[in-house]
Amino acid sequence: MTKDLYVRNISAEATEDDLRKLFSVVGKVSYIHLVTDAKTGQFKGCAYVKMSTEAEAREAIPTLDGAHLINRTISVREALPQRPKGEAGAKPPSAARPAPKPARPEKASRPGGAPQPGSGKKRKPRP
Repeated sequence: MTKDLYVRNISAEATEDDLRKLFSVVGKVSYIHLVTDAKTGQFKGCAYVKMSTEAEAREAIPTLDGAHLINRTISVREALPQRPKGEAGAKPPSAARPAPKPARPEKASRPGGAPQPGSGKKRKPRP
């Protein structure tokens, strides 16, 4: 277990102090990061909270998951390990996509869209 927690479904009205007060019920809060959109700076409704010990983080999950903060019921989970910078969204080599197949050469069509003889396409009769 890590000391880091992921908190979601946070009201847009909530502040870092609101989260600090709530999580201080189970122990000392070392750090809070409110997640914002990189382009707009708008709060995305989730945060990372780091507790001072693993025991406090373990206690925070059952104690605060489902707690009411301002006008929302929050969800508290153990945070996943952070990816190294520059690898956001990157997939491991085993999950990489195979190289695309080379394009097939285009077959020239006859005037009016009729297929070339022997092209394998059958022309639909006109009504």
